[in-house]
Amino acid sequence: MDILISNVTLVTMNNRMDVLFGAYLGIEAGKIAYIGKTAPEEKPRTIIDGTGMVLMPGLVNCHTHLATTVMRSYCDEMPAMTALDAQLRLQDNMDSRCAKAAALLGIAECLRFGITSVSDLYYYPEATAEAVAESGIKANIALSAYRFIDENEDFDFETDEQCALLRKVVEKWHGHDNGRIRIDAGIYAEYTSNYKLWEALAGYAGEQGLGFQLHLAETEDEVDSCLDRTGLSPAQLLDCHGVWNVPATAACCACLSEEDKKLLGKKKVTAVSTPLAAAKYGYPATAVLDCIKSGMNVALGTGGAIECGNLDMFEILRLTAVSNRKDSEPMPSAAALMMATTCGARAQGRADKTGMIEIGMDADLILVDFSAPHLIPCHNVLNALVYSAKGGDVAMTMVGGKILYQNGQFPTIDLQKVVEELTAYAIPRVFAESAKQGGQNV
Repeated sequence: MDILISNVTLVTMNNRMDVLFGAYLGIEAGKIAYIGKTAPEEKPRTIIDGTGMVLMPGLVNCHTHLATTVMRSYCDEMPAMTALDAQLRLQDNMDSRCAKAAALLGIAECLRFGITSVSDLYYYPEATAEAVAESGIKANIALSAYRFIDENEDFDFETDEQCALLRKVVEKWHGHDNGRIRIDAGIYAEYTSNYKLWEALAGYAGEQGLGFQLHLAETEDEVDSCLDRTGLSPAQLLDCHGVWNVPATAACCACLSEEDKKLLGKKKVTAVSTPLAAAKYGYPATAVLDCIKSGMNVALGTGGAIECGNLDMFEILRLTAVSNRKDSEPMPSAAALMMATTCGARAQGRADKTGMIEIGMDADLILVDFSAPHLIPCHNVLNALVYSAKGGDVAMTMVGGKILYQNGQFPTIDLQKVVEELTAYAIPRVFAESAKQGGQNV
């Protein structure tokens, strides 16, 4: 046995939502190999004392834009559209070197906060994949395709710049390291592209076994504009062009009609609630319980650091729970935790390997230190994780049995070097008003 975590409170997130006290968990070859109330007979190479700790599956951040860490805090007091314009302008100055450094910073932040897998929808997928590969985190990476295609314009999937880049990234990275990296197809949203691109990407995703990431129905204006142009809602329009025929993860989903929810539930689309990013810009929040009732899978995400300041999924857990009360009935803590673990794994196509603690699953685990004053006393472990814990309480983050964060240290990321690269190169370039890169966001 490689590692034994001893005398720990174990939150399994299994179908019975078992919580085991004074438990032992053994890891062999990156998999969970032992769970018990007593120590195994086999002597481990390494013992991690779990006294005063809670061991649980790593959190899954199902919607983020890792490379936007370089723009953190710049747009916080701007109105939503002004902030978007500023972000687009800054992105025009970015290059792959900037994106990799910023993505590594974002990954370090994720690991610090107990996130073991991310779904990233942005540009520079090669740079992001390199950062993910080096760090050891799991990721579903999607290129946020956005180019408008005129209905009368010839479109060739083989020669289109962004489609060619997607194929290149799929060939190099999809399935890397036993599936630790997965590549998804993606668009930014319905209103930034049109049906020729959707059909081509959805067709390719179906052929290659890829998922599909996008933003959907984030505001009423977005939905009304689509209805005015086409007579259909964004969900209905994308359905007409085959987008929901592949496993799709749709961020926001805050302005869906009842008809939309039924459609997306039937198609088994995942809605990703990003409550903090929505609240910051005054946008409506995802109606989580209604989406679940419609048959949709619901997961959680932070959005980018430029949108919500940090990538702390514990903040998202708490905000999800408090903002989805029905009358006087609170959302069960178990439900919020499921969205951040098992449902997130399902959205990423990883439910057979991660998202709960069972023998044979990947050892994607986090230790949360419950010795801090704000976690004492603990009358209910699940409640404490949702309503009291925060990202800074994570003492260890492990992916596939490999420790990627522990007590302030990042064994796979030279954080000092990353910060130096950001300070010396990425930040000056991104914020250089004179830099003109012609909008090449790939």
